[in-house]
Amino acid sequence: MRRKIYSDLLEWKKSPDRKPLLLQGARQTGKTYILNVFGKQEYANVAYCNFESDRHLGDFFQDGLDLDGIAGKISNYKRKEIIPGKTLLIFDEIQACPEAMTSLKYFCEGWPDIHIAASGSLLGVSVFRGDMSFPVGKVDFKTMLPLDFEEFLEAMGEEYLVERVRRCYNDNCAMEEAFHAKLLDLYRKYVFTGGMPEAVMTFQSTGLPELARDKQTGILNAYFNDMAKYNSSSQIPKVRAIFKSISVQLSRENRKFKYADLKSGGRARDYEQSASWLCESGIADRAYCISEPLVPLESRSSQSDFKFYMNDVGLCCASQLLLYDDIMHMDDCQANGLAEDFKGGLAENYVFCQLKSNGLRPYYWKSGNTAEVDFIVRMGRDIIPIEVKSGTNVRSKSLDVYASKYHPAYAIRLSARNFGFDGRVKSVPLYAAFCIGG
Repeated sequence: MRRKIYSDLLEWKKSPDRKPLLLQGARQTGKTYILNVFGKQEYANVAYCNFESDRHLGDFFQDGLDLDGIAGKISNYKRKEIIPGKTLLIFDEIQACPEAMTSLKYFCEGWPDIHIAASGSLLGVSVFRGDMSFPVGKVDFKTMLPLDFEEFLEAMGEEYLVERVRRCYNDNCAMEEAFHAKLLDLYRKYVFTGGMPEAVMTFQSTGLPELARDKQTGILNAYFNDMAKYNSSSQIPKVRAIFKSISVQLSRENRKFKYADLKSGGRARDYEQSASWLCESGIADRAYCISEPLVPLESRSSQSDFKFYMNDVGLCCASQLLLYDDIMHMDDCQANGLAEDFKGGLAENYVFCQLKSNGLRPYYWKSGNTAEVDFIVRMGRDIIPIEVKSGTNVRSKSLDVYASKYHPAYAIRLSARNFGFDGRVKSVPLYAAFCIGG
């Protein structure tokens, strides 16, 4: 399975200013897999250390930070010669050994020729809680996300479609109808499976959506277990309540997240710590509302006015027990009973994840109760409004209100329609969201 982050890992290896790498991301996004594949293909050998499954490894860091001693013990224990520049030393689940995290600083300063790649789940949470001494300025960061739709196409053996999509996006030319229909079908499959590698590969190899759903259910259960393991007893029910409510609140016409929906009288001060935990863990994220599209966008955002999205659209489906047929026939909402608003919420969650995969930070804009644009992103020097429609009905006044007020270079409308340009609105099919900013 090709992952785009592989090229980033190559750049890291070749960089003259290379520091130990810290690969972060939510559980089950493929961090361990990609590091081991990278090590086997780009190095003479790999010394893989998992501090969660092998607690004895932590003993090597207890007698001070003698780098030669640590490397020698790991070499003997793993029966792997550690050769500067030719060995990739992987510290997996490093959050289970705070001393190993601290050692990254000393490897950076005292032994920079050793190539170390560390990874772990809930690293953001561990650092945020102050569970470990973090090597500030002594590590390079990369973040592993679920597969985006481009990676999904390649995993499904449809990589030949990627170039077609990019060409149509860049040239604003219509996709051939046969391919357009095929890509919309693949988009719906992606909405169901999402981008978690195990779910994707299970679906690809078996063609059975129920087996992919089993993988998703396992991931959701692991998330709930982490919520109990890494939170105080008073925070556990709050974190779980917020996470369960994300997909519910996305199913409403007004998708702004409301704490009052969790509990009568619920306020930000009661839930903000729990909401931040979900973001730090990487399993959810927020798009904040901006008052006007001025740089920097963050300074124009309201921290109390936001939408919450899951890190994977497939998990969003799984959390609401949506069936494969619900998604594959979601264009006929009346026939299959899928609420139109939830169909729109799923499309927004999907687009949010695609934008994040391309390194964009999505916000949204609204003008009182009269107009709202789903996403606002900065691409180069331009601030671009993005409207998301789940079907072919693209009627909306909000984008016109925004355009007449702020005069963007152009706007993007994502929908089930084909590529094209209507005035200053760039029409982009939902399946081409991975092209935006990429």
